[in-house]
Formats: sequence, structure tokens, C-alpha cells
Amino acid sequence: MAYTLGLIGYPVSHSLSPRIHTAALRARGLEGSYAAIPVSPDLLPATLRALVANGYNGLNVTIPYKQAVMPLMDELSDDARAIGAVNTIIVANGRLCGHNTDGVGFLLALAEAGFDPHAQNVLVLGAGGAARAVVYSLNQAGARITVWNRTEQRAVELAREFRVRSAAALAADLTGTWDLIVNTTSAGMFPNGDIFPVRLASDGLSARCVYDLVYNPRETMLLRQARAVGALVIGGIAMLVYQAAEAFRLWTGCEPPVPAMLQALADG
Repeated sequence: MAYTLGLIGYPVSHSLSPRIHTAALRARGLEGSYAAIPVSPDLLPATLRALVANGYNGLNVTIPYKQAVMPLMDELSDDARAIGAVNTIIVANGRLCGHNTDGVGFLLALAEAGFDPHAQNVLVLGAGGAARAVVYSLNQAGARITVWNRTEQRAVELAREFRVRSAAALAADLTGTWDLIVNTTSAGMFPNGDIFPVRLASDGLSARCVYDLVYNPRETMLLRQARAVGALVIGGIAMLVYQAAEAFRLWTGCEPPVPAMLQALADG
């Protein structure tokens, strides 16, 4: 079987997913291709129909469509429904089944780093689609979670939905020591790498472990600050690869070749 796979979003030119999944297919000796497909918002439903008609077996979904595709699915996995976002679609017999592998990928990256979130005090920065997956998975793991967002109402709404705490929107209110801080926002992403709403240490904020979901640059301002004060740091590449690995497993039924997927990024 030849797999026709792809990523939909807007924009997608920066995505590393084609490199990761092409390497995975080759490592498992599977025929197939993976393409990054930019989709303008007004063409999302029509593009999905066209991709199904053109024989696509699976799709990844990225910003800004993780929530927008949900009503276009024929089925939703339990995780996708609970998180309220879809990042992986299986196409079978003309039907679309939406999954979310972000939460699994997030926890696998934590485990690889040796951090167990159970009963730990965690500060999640952001309240978007990525934050939903992170809060959901941390809840499942038994963490004690506080959500912060620059727009406080969004943090309040997310916290209420998942029955966790929310913090005030002012960065000055984030003082204190946390077991884990997770950045789920795009702050610090290329080309705005020096823009970040909080500063460790100088703002009275510290953590044993800091996890930044941003993967470009690989060493973000937040991670540099965390490393300087001796915290365990986890970059976004780990979650990127592990969520991709779970998507690969869903599409192909094969054990994902994680070392080959990581190597594809190292070679780039």
C-alpha cells in the first residue's frame, strides 16, 4: 500500500512535518508521500473534500484549523472530543475520523526527560489549542494546574472547562516557584525570538523544569533563561516528534521509528 499523507494549515511553509514523516515512511520501508498543503480559511471544507477525492489516507492539522475542522469530521476520538481540537485525521472509506495526538506527544516528551507530572504544581502559559491538549493530558496525569494567558478571560474559560485554576493576566502576578512551567504560546518563536511576556528570575518566577513547545528556534529565550538558573529544560522538538509518531502509528499501524524521525531533524 502506498500512503498519501499531508499537513493542512495556514501557513505551512515552515513546517518540519514533511521531513519527519518522509523519514518515518522510508525507515519502515513503506511507499508514500507527505506534503505540506496551505489552505486559506474560506477553502477549508472544499479542500478537505478534494483531498479525500484524491486518495489521501491521512492528514495532520495545524494552526489555525485544529478546532475549525472538528465539525467537518464524521467521527471524533475520545481524546479529540475531550480536548476540543483535532491534529490528526484518518481517512477511510471516504470518512474522516479526527484524533488528537498532541497530548500523548506532550506526555511522552516529559517522560523521556524524566519528569513525572503527578501531584506537581504546573503553570501553563497560554489558552489556545495547544494549551487545551497540554491541560487535558496533565489533568489525566494528576498534576495540579494553573492556566495563565495575556487575555485573562480565555484563561478563566479554559480553566473552568477543565476544572483547574487560572491566574491573573498580569505577568507580575506570576511570582513564585513551580515544579513545571509549560509555554504553549507562540511567544519566542522565530522571527520574534526576543519577545516573551515573562522573564524567569527577574520577575520572581522560577521552576524545576521548563518546557517550551516552540521549536524554532530550538533554544528559545525562555529555555535560555531556565538553563541559566539550573532548571531542567525541554524544547518543542520532542513533542513535535512524539505527536508525529503517534499520528504515524494511527495511519499505518506500524511502530513509529522515533530515532529515524529525530535524525531527520538533526540532519536538517
